[in-house]
Amino acid sequence: MKNHTTVNEFIFIAFPSIYPLEMSLFVLFLMLYIVIVSGNLIIILLTFSDVHLHMPMYFFLANISFLELNIATVVIPKVLDILLSYKKSISFVGCFVQCYLFFALGTTDFILLAAMSFDRYLAICKPFQYVVIMNWKTCFSLSIASWIGGFLIVIVPAAIKASLPYCKENTINHFFCDSSPIMKLACTDPALLHLFDSFMFTVVILGSLFITAWTYIVITITICRIPSVTGRSKTFSTCISHLFLVVLGYGGTIVIYVIPKGTYYLEINKLTSVLTIFITPVLSPFIFSLRNNSMQISMMNMFGNIKKCLTG
Repeated sequence: MKNHTTVNEFIFIAFPSIYPLEMSLFVLFLMLYIVIVSGNLIIILLTFSDVHLHMPMYFFLANISFLELNIATVVIPKVLDILLSYKKSISFVGCFVQCYLFFALGTTDFILLAAMSFDRYLAICKPFQYVVIMNWKTCFSLSIASWIGGFLIVIVPAAIKASLPYCKENTINHFFCDSSPIMKLACTDPALLHLFDSFMFTVVILGSLFITAWTYIVITITICRIPSVTGRSKTFSTCISHLFLVVLGYGGTIVIYVIPKGTYYLEINKLTSVLTIFITPVLSPFIFSLRNNSMQISMMNMFGNIKKCLTG
């Protein structure tokens, strides 16, 4: 540590400092953030205000929407700030708070996706036991366990990262405080921490993916045994939104945190992060509303009530 200056802030260098480009990205990201906030808030409000949506499936969807809203809020406002600022910096404490919240919320997301798959498995494969097993006590327990588990799992590696000595350069080749770009700046060799991170990500991501994949294999077999074509179509349609979340959520995250890192890892990381942070939360509310008849009816009723209030 001798002859080194301790880092007090980090500088983001993800975007070229070209004013027209920065302004274009600012407008684009701001519009996406507005869509993310409004779309996911509508899903949450509909779920809790419409009694017809007071079911476990919609309860878990509302949880996912709330998570995506929070994940976007942890990252995007700071991205907008650095696009407008001359000095594209974040404080040392702010960086590790952002890093911790991002991974805690992301971990919670994957645990909840597994819980949602269990709900769909019971609803389709064990319909006579569904009401007994998946009651509101079970729903709340699974939700609370997911949130607590997500925030506890990442607290130890987050604390270790924050306690490492950072006395090298303070530039982060990313648009938020992701784990790998930060650890590259540590004065000590973070190889063991990288290994621990990879193990944790593999267990959480692939573990929850295994549960989700297994339940949907069983669900698919059960649906294929339904004699009525209409019945098969109706049953499978209830799972489409969840499958969409699974493909997008797991696909991007596995590319970033599980697949071994190559020469162009940082560039792939940034591109994939844009898809998972900006694009997925934008698409999810539209998939929920466009693919689900109950959600469509509830949304039309809500806008109809708003129109009546405005017109007197």
